[in-house]
Amino acid sequence: MDADKNFIVGVFDDEEVLLTGIEKVRGNGVKIHEVYSPFPVHGIDDALGYKRSRLPIAAFLFGMTGTSIALTMQIWMLGYDWPMIIGGKNFASLPPFIPVTFELTVLLSALGMVGTFFIVSDMKPYKWPRQFDIRSTDDKHIMAIDLAKNQSIDKTVLGKILKDAGASEVNEKNFE
Repeated sequence: MDADKNFIVGVFDDEEVLLTGIEKVRGNGVKIHEVYSPFPVHGIDDALGYKRSRLPIAAFLFGMTGTSIALTMQIWMLGYDWPMIIGGKNFASLPPFIPVTFELTVLLSALGMVGTFFIVSDMKPYKWPRQFDIRSTDDKHIMAIDLAKNQSIDKTVLGKILKDAGASEVNEKNFE
């Protein structure tokens, strides 16, 4: 059995049943690989035990990088490289730099967040995403359990745990 290739998949019809099902499955000591839903379900992150995301920290750092680059670029260009007296103002006056600084801050923050999200989500252009059940994009909630991470529990027992948790159907999914 290859790691991360064989899964037990539980299909849930309702988000409330899914939330209580997650608690029941985790209460039995089963490690859940992922839960897929066609729409956001409030409280699912807490039920799965996910920690708070660090993406806002990355956004702040990308924004500060944009601010630093914009101010450095403008101060260098207008203050040292090609100083021009415009309207009797200082060479490197901060108020005229605010629009460009704001725009570059927003641009680098947005582009950096897109790149960070792709890296964190393991979304590569050459990698095809796994789809456990096509109905997860329509009206069903899918709970995927990796058999490699739950080797101490038999497949039939995992299926029974999912059925007891409220799954309307339980399937086995293999990715080759």
